[in-house]
Amino acid sequence: MTNIENDTPVEDGATEETAAALAPEAQDESAKLAEQIAALQQDLLYARAETQNVTRRKDKEIADAHAYASTKFARDILSVADNLGRALATLTPEQREDAAIKPLITGLEATERELLSVFERNGITRIAAIGLPLDPNQHQAMLEIPSDKAPGTIVQEMQAGYMMKDRLLRPAMVGVAKAG
Repeated sequence: MTNIENDTPVEDGATEETAAALAPEAQDESAKLAEQIAALQQDLLYARAETQNVTRRKDKEIADAHAYASTKFARDILSVADNLGRALATLTPEQREDAAIKPLITGLEATERELLSVFERNGITRIAAIGLPLDPNQHQAMLEIPSDKAPGTIVQEMQAGYMMKDRLLRPAMVGVAKAG
């Protein structure tokens, strides 16, 4: 038998004493290694979780970028839709029946339908307003109007509001019923 520390021979009777003396030291070393392994495993789990979170966030940002890439353009084109709607709203019944401008009116109406179709294909929807209670997330109250409706009910829409999928493009500008 040899001594582990200096490779010197050890008698058989001394083996038990040496082993007993080395056992706590080996156990301490083993416990330290077990703690280091546990700490490294925990660090690995945290690193994996963080990587998954970063990947999930990146995927969501990419999906949002694809879904909402045209938001600025959509906001800009809303004024075109507003002006087209106002132009058609100003036409009198006599003007609509005038044979000289009837093709122009038909063209304007077709353009409006196509624009609304493009909105629909791109997830742009008009916000409902008239008769509903004021929702500050979708409506912007511009004035109060005396009315027989419940206070806070929308009674007039001055400018249509629009959503793009689940995001607000523009709030509806509305007039609400005034209390008594």
